[in-house]
Amino acid sequence: MRIGKAIRRERIFNRDTKRTIIVPLDHGISIGPVHGLVDLRETVNGVAEGGANAVLMHKGLVRCGHRTSGKDIGLILHLSASTDVSPYPNAKTLVSSVREALKQGADAISVHINLGDETERHMLKEVGEAAEEAADWGMPLLAMVYGRGPKIKDGFAPDVVAHCARVGQELGADIIKVVYTGDPDSFAKVVESCCVPVVIAGGPKLDSDRDLLTIVHDSIAAGGSGLSVGRNIFQHENPAALCRALAGIVHDGRTVNEGMEILRGADR
Repeated sequence: MRIGKAIRRERIFNRDTKRTIIVPLDHGISIGPVHGLVDLRETVNGVAEGGANAVLMHKGLVRCGHRTSGKDIGLILHLSASTDVSPYPNAKTLVSSVREALKQGADAISVHINLGDETERHMLKEVGEAAEEAADWGMPLLAMVYGRGPKIKDGFAPDVVAHCARVGQELGADIIKVVYTGDPDSFAKVVESCCVPVVIAGGPKLDSDRDLLTIVHDSIAAGGSGLSVGRNIFQHENPAALCRALAGIVHDGRTVNEGMEILRGADR
């Protein structure tokens, strides 16, 4: 790995554990200014103080989330976009570049592929080009790869998730983001098939904090390298406390019960 890429990667990963807690804040393009994404500085402050390693956002939000004080946190610039009001919401297109990410002070870039969509070939082409540009500039690349299309019956099926992870790896991603398969044994096989770190997505809003902590704990036990979870963190009543609980599990090896104790302590 080129030294520039290694240095930048260390800004979004814990140097000791080699794991990461990423909080994506890119949902506004897809679904609009939902709760948690209105005051970006407040949200970034909360997750940074809680121990998140990086936030992820589109280029226009960097100025809205930049702070001149508080705890430092890594920045990942998201290059892909689509909206839920489009006739083709799963058809992601590149709306930025590695050069733009460098200008914005980003430590990494991210791209999104929906495997199985009718426009998959265009996404594969764009991600391949972004990977080449990222390699030239020494910029880490995170690939979010999900199974979403007419031939995908279950996007959480282990074979589908493993295929998604493999696509990201083969296109040159340095970090792969996929959904959790539902159990440690099947997720371990996904991780084993990749020679780069694999982090889990948060997916839809979960019913309980324990559910999220359990998924994260089990993915780490299976060899995962952390998480990239958005609305389950930024729409939480106390994002800072939740990030502290997650950091306890991801970086300190704490149990789910210990993570819940950290959350309960914040309520006292």
